Formats: sequence, C-alpha cells, structure tokens
Amino acid sequence: MIDRVDLWIVIIGLGIGSFGLRFVFLGLVGDRPLPAWLMRHLRYTAVSVLPALVMPLIVWPTATGGETDPVRLAAAAVALAVGYFARNPLLAMVVGAAVLVAGGYWVS
Repeated sequence: MIDRVDLWIVIIGLGIGSFGLRFVFLGLVGDRPLPAWLMRHLRYTAVSVLPALVMPLIVWPTATGGETDPVRLAAAAVALAVGYFARNPLLAMVVGAAVLVAGGYWVS
C-alpha cells in the first residue's frame, strides 16, 4: 500500500499537470490562431484515439491469458481493410465485430 502523503503528492502533481496542459491550449493559445502545420497534425488526433484504445486488446488480450488470439487479429485485419478501402469507419467497426463474433463462434 502507498503512504497517504505519497498518494496526495501524486494526486496533487497529476492535478497540476492536467491543469497545466489544459491552460496551455485554452489560456495561452486560446485567442490566437494556431499555425497551419500544427492544425494539420491535430486533425488526426481524434482518428488515432480509437486504434490506441483497441490495439492493446488485440495484441495482449487478458481474456485469453495474455496470448495473442488469431480471431482478434483476423477481426482487426478485416476491419482495417474495410476501413481503408470503403473509407467508412462505422462499416469497418460493424464488419470487424461481425468477424470477431463469427470467428469466436467458429473456433469454440
């Protein structure tokens, strides 16, 4: 267990860091236009969040004891291919989920 003082130091430090990150964008830069190169990079932030959340579940799933599951890899590959060729993220998620369910039914 962590000591109470250490816990509060970590909580306060994380709070200050979180406030600082938000203040940089809202307080210091909020009323000025951002450079074009930065806006170009920030445009892809939202697109990268979903793969960053899903990828650990594909590569290191805890449900199978930490082993890589071929069904999850196949579902991710199919979803990636559908998303790339169809340019429709919703269709990619639905097809990937269908492959995951069908593959889980077929393998078990």
